[in-house]
Amino acid sequence: MADNNSLDSYLLIYLEVQKDSQVILIVQILVAVFLYINLLLIITFFQKECFYTTTRYMLFAVTLLSDSLLLFLTDILVIFTQFLITIQVWLCVIICIVVLLYRTVTPVTLTAMTLERYVAVCMPLRHGELCSTRNTINCILIIHALSSVPSIFIFSTFFGSASLKLYTQYHICSVEIFMIHLWQQHLRSAIYQLQFLIMCIILVFCYVKIMKVAKAASGEDKQSSRKGLRTVALHGFQLLLCLIQLWCPFIEAALFHINFTLFYNIRYFNYIIFNLTPRCMSSLIYGFRDDKYFLALKHNVPFIFQCVKTNV
Repeated sequence: MADNNSLDSYLLIYLEVQKDSQVILIVQILVAVFLYINLLLIITFFQKECFYTTTRYMLFAVTLLSDSLLLFLTDILVIFTQFLITIQVWLCVIICIVVLLYRTVTPVTLTAMTLERYVAVCMPLRHGELCSTRNTINCILIIHALSSVPSIFIFSTFFGSASLKLYTQYHICSVEIFMIHLWQQHLRSAIYQLQFLIMCIILVFCYVKIMKVAKAASGEDKQSSRKGLRTVALHGFQLLLCLIQLWCPFIEAALFHINFTLFYNIRYFNYIIFNLTPRCMSSLIYGFRDDKYFLALKHNVPFIFQCVKTNV
């Protein structure tokens, strides 16, 4: 009887390991596909001068680079957590600062892209002046400054209370290990909620203004306004997924004490739907819906495959 119980235990452990491997494999395939698509789009961006001198394409490139870096780093953290791989805290600090920064860069950039569409549709005569290359570069710097606010609040408290010995210790890398006090979690949540509330207000304002212009326009102007309206709506859906991602840790923490299997499944579901999905939507909105960019992409794909074949 004891041997049968032991056999059943080993079988359950084996099945759990197999399940873990399957989930990790699915995540790796999705990440690889998204990174490959983003790589094609980034290469296409640098192929034509009209892309890296136009505001909306420059901001689009920022989201591509931000999403690619974030996908790569979060995927590494998922693998480390899954296989209980520990690293020194000082290295974890660097990784988490970058993750926190670029987790916010994409939604803030989306808001800037929405404002650019608002200026293009509602203020066409001032679009060239307001959306110059120099102003776009300044805007990108402001985006990174605003996106660094959450990490500054989180790590300033940690740096002030952590001892020097802690930085050489080995831990499983996660942002949660830097949350020493409960109020830090609430502060992080409040900062994110405030940021996204402001972004949602800007998004709704731009949507309403563009909708009014679309109703009053006619001919080509009406078609352009309606396309801008759909783009803003897609940005809104993307921002919604990013916002839901901020609530995921609270849901997962509650499930952890109720049912570990359910917690495990929900955690990977949240990662795929609310982390991976928003990061691939930028490719859909501008990479494949924009006629000029899509034609350039179709032109560059055979070139890329030819280069790969030559190198091999």
